[in-house]
Amino acid sequence: MSGEVLQVQDPDRWRALAVLAVTLVLSMTPWFSAAAVIPQLRAEWALSVSAAAWLTIAVQLGFVCGALTSSLLNISDVVSPKHVIVGGAIGAATANGLLEVASGAGVGIALRFATGFFLAGVYPPALKLMCTWFRKGRGIALGILVGAIVVGQAMPHLINGLGGLSWRVVIYVTCVLTLAGGLITVFAVTEGPFPFPKARFDPTQVWRVFANRGVRLASFGYFGHMWELFAMYAWFLVFFSEALAARGIAAGPAAAYATFAVIAVGGLGCWAGGILGDRWGRTRTTALMMTISGSCCVLIGLLFDSSTWLLLCVGLVWGFTVVADSAQFSAMVTELADQSYVGTALTLQLAIGFILTVATIWLVPLLAGTFGWRWAFAFLAPGPALGVLAMLRLKSLPESSHLAGGIG
Repeated sequence: MSGEVLQVQDPDRWRALAVLAVTLVLSMTPWFSAAAVIPQLRAEWALSVSAAAWLTIAVQLGFVCGALTSSLLNISDVVSPKHVIVGGAIGAATANGLLEVASGAGVGIALRFATGFFLAGVYPPALKLMCTWFRKGRGIALGILVGAIVVGQAMPHLINGLGGLSWRVVIYVTCVLTLAGGLITVFAVTEGPFPFPKARFDPTQVWRVFANRGVRLASFGYFGHMWELFAMYAWFLVFFSEALAARGIAAGPAAAYATFAVIAVGGLGCWAGGILGDRWGRTRTTALMMTISGSCCVLIGLLFDSSTWLLLCVGLVWGFTVVADSAQFSAMVTELADQSYVGTALTLQLAIGFILTVATIWLVPLLAGTFGWRWAFAFLAPGPALGVLAMLRLKSLPESSHLAGGIG
C-alpha cells in the first residue's frame, strides 16, 4: 500500500495529533510561569528590572543549552521521541517546582535555566514525532502543535489573571500540568506509520545541517521570526500595563487577561498558517505573516496613547501573525533536511533561534527606558524584514519544489 493511500486511510493520525497537542499544552506551561508573576516576584524578592528580565532570559538560555546538547548527541534521532519528551517534562516540572524554595534572583534564575534546559526535550521531539503521522498535511499538523505550545505558554497569564492567587499557586499548577503532559505522552502517544530512517550517533551532523542551502534559508527565516516573537511575548504584559496606567486605569487582572488573549490567539494563527502553508505555499505564507507582524511592531507603539480597545485589537493581530509562521519553518526543515537527522536539524534550528531571543528580551526594556514604549517594539521590525527576504530567496530556488507538494 502506498504512503498516500495509507495517509488517507489512517484515521489514527488525527487522534495522535489531538493527544500530542494536549500533551504540549500541558507540558509547556512552565515556560512563562515566572514571567506571568513577575510583578509579585519583584515585590517579594526586591528584583530590579534587569533581574526580572533575566528570569525570562534564563529559560531561553537553558533551552538553547539543552537543544545544543541534544543536537551534539543526536538525542532526538537516536532515542525514542516520547521517552525524550517524558524525561524533559519531569525535569522541567521539578526545576519549576523548586522555585518554592528560592529566596531571590540568584537561585530563581538558575532554576529557570534548568526549566528551559529540560523543555528542550519536549518541543523538538514532539515536532518530529508528529511528522511520523503526516506526510500530506504536515504544515497543518505542525501548526496545530505549535498552536498548542502557544496556548500552553499563555496559560500562566490566565491563571494569574483570576485574581488573588499567590505566585506559588501559579507555579504549583503549572508543575502538575507539566507532569500530566509527560505521563500522557508515555501511555497514549506512539510513533506513526511514516518513521524517519534510523540514525546512528554522528556529532558531525551538527556542522552539516546548514551546508544544506534550503535548510539554511529556512533557518534564516526562522531566525528573523524569533528576533521578534519572544520579546513580544515577554514584555507585552508590562507594555499593556503601562498603557493602562497612562490612562489612569489600574492594570490588575485586565492586563493579564489581555496578555493571555494576545498570546493565545496565536494558536488560531498557527492553525491558519498551517492551512495556508500546505495549500498556498510555505515561503509565501511565512513572508506574508512576517510582513504583517513586522508592521505591528511599529504600529502598536504609535498607538500607545490611543484607545485601549484599538491597542488591544492591534495586539491581537500581532499575536495572531507573529507565530502563525513558526511551524512552517519547522515543516520546511523536515522536508529539506537529511531524513535520518531531521531531529538534529530541527533542534539546531530552534537552538540558534532561541539564542537570538535572549538579545531582544534583554534589549526591549532598555529601549523602553530610553525611548519609551512608543518606540521600544519598533526595534524588533528588522528581524521579520530580513526573514521575508530569506523566504523570497528560497522561493526562487529549485529547493522550494520539495516544500508542501511542490508549491513552496
